[in-house]
Amino acid sequence: MHYPHRISKVKRARKLGFRARMRTRNGRAMINRKRRAGRKVQVV
Repeated sequence: MHYPHRISKVKRARKLGFRARMRTRNGRAMINRKRRAGRKVQVV
């Protein structure tokens, strides 16, 4: 049986992984914002 929202890890990483974030300006801003807040950035 295929459960709903069983997205593959590869698709998830490609869509919202670290490298996907670094590709866009807003994504980089998000990572920097989290870093400034003192968080370890662990995206996907």
